[in-house]
Amino acid sequence: MGKHHIAWAALVAASWLAAAPASALNVKAENFLQTDSPWDMSFLKDGTMFFTDKCKGLSVRLPAGGVKRLLGVHDASGYAQTRSDLFCDGQAGVQGVEVDPNFNTNRFVYLYASARGPNRTYGGYNNIVMRMKVGADFASVSELVEIVSDIGYKPKASNHPFGGPGAHNGGRIRFSPGDGFLYVLIGDTHSGEGPQHPTQLIGKVLRVDRDGKAAPGNNPPAGFDKRIYAYGFRNPQGIAFRPGSHDAYISENGPWHTDEVTKLVNGGNGGWDPRGHVNGRGECPDNYCGYSPNQRGPMDPKKRAEFMPMTDLKAYPKAMRPAWDNRSLSQGMCGSVFLVGKQWKHWEGRLAVGYAGIGIHGTPTGNRIDILDISRDGLSAKVETVQWPTVAGRFRHISLGPDGALYVADEGSGMIYRVTPE
Repeated sequence: MGKHHIAWAALVAASWLAAAPASALNVKAENFLQTDSPWDMSFLKDGTMFFTDKCKGLSVRLPAGGVKRLLGVHDASGYAQTRSDLFCDGQAGVQGVEVDPNFNTNRFVYLYASARGPNRTYGGYNNIVMRMKVGADFASVSELVEIVSDIGYKPKASNHPFGGPGAHNGGRIRFSPGDGFLYVLIGDTHSGEGPQHPTQLIGKVLRVDRDGKAAPGNNPPAGFDKRIYAYGFRNPQGIAFRPGSHDAYISENGPWHTDEVTKLVNGGNGGWDPRGHVNGRGECPDNYCGYSPNQRGPMDPKKRAEFMPMTDLKAYPKAMRPAWDNRSLSQGMCGSVFLVGKQWKHWEGRLAVGYAGIGIHGTPTGNRIDILDISRDGLSAKVETVQWPTVAGRFRHISLGPDGALYVADEGSGMIYRVTPE
């Protein structure tokens, strides 16, 4: 089937997605769950789906279709419990959720969220990771413990695009099936010094145990916080673990250019260093060169990348090299997952990565899913694209359910779609 243009209204029941090139699969997308602002999903084997609404809270959809609201932000209604310190502002809010691999015995679920209060260390704010226990009836949570409470946060607006408080949080959390530890993705919070700073939990990937302690075997440079597994990142929002290996790949938003998919290396540097007055650059607004040299106007993405590269191999020649850079464009790369199951045919084992659809200064709008065939060494990739209807959506995350289907959270429409191959 060739390209098939679909009106947005057709998604009310189901829609066909056309894929290119001709060898690619055709896939079908069906409405699965209408909610508020879906940001993340995590499944149990029976199809139970925990999900977050960024500005509402944590909920669970049971296999029969019923939804129970568990933990809400301070002013949310309809939740079994709210926390007065949880809130939503701009890009900040209730973000990542992950079920414990041993959920059947410990009933633990983990949540990444933004919190405020007099005990918070970034101007009265932090991003945090909480562990909680889910009730036997899936109607409540208890025993809430902050296992990581010192993650960076942007407390004030700055002179940048999308420069409001709460920018660039990262926010994805996932257990690795290979080593059993929790990986925590943290954005740069528009901080110039944070990504390369040895102790600030800004622009980092953490690897921790169930209590938030550093995983044995973490190998950051001398003087770094031992919870840090890798550092030097801008705004990573997806992490996926390659089947049959321990390899972890992150997907990361670029600055008007160069979304990246990168294979993580223990102790590795992602090469993002947006400070002013370093690496040949002069002064930048608020000591953050992330959108420079022309913050708010059109400019050739390659010229931008020369001034402020996502992976600065001149300054950091040993930095981790990306497998895929989205053809040097930035379109809001977010969640990612490896496809598993024979139903995916030649796409099985490949990485599916979603885009939030950003299209600024002439950059084409994303709103799509790319299928990456990544080389075994993680240094290159071939791509096929699943075309999505051109709508004002934001594909915040994609996840593989226990049924083998791909679940796509569109923050823009408030819909979680179920996508299956034809």
